[in-house]
Amino acid sequence: MPAASEAWLLDTSALLCLRHNEAGASEVEWIVRSYGKAERVFVSFISLMEFYYMVQRKEGESEARRAYLQLKQLPVRVVESDEELGLASAKIKATTKLSFADAWIAATAQRLEANLVHKDPEFDQVPGTLLHHRLPYKS
Repeated sequence: MPAASEAWLLDTSALLCLRHNEAGASEVEWIVRSYGKAERVFVSFISLMEFYYMVQRKEGESEARRAYLQLKQLPVRVVESDEELGLASAKIKATTKLSFADAWIAATAQRLEANLVHKDPEFDQVPGTLLHHRLPYKS
């Protein structure tokens, strides 16, 4: 699987794809296995929040806690917020129709020059350089 970059950022949709074994889950597994130990797989702090609340809404709080703990066992590095990242995400949010969370995720991928692993066609509207690793979109 060739990569434009050796860094990978997992969007919330990629995390949920892996959790629910959706189409594309094997690609996410491959990325985590191949690049995780080298500390080249990242997740935005906001994806952790989204992952938790999405699982809680569908499966309940105890399952959300369990899923979150399983997620934290993966060899991924969490990218926390800072002022510069906040301003970069604000610029993306101001110029696109992306959700608040997706603007943070896109800005994080741009900062890291990482392949953004996702199932979300909304990311196609991001201006500037964004490296995509598109998983099969849901129909």
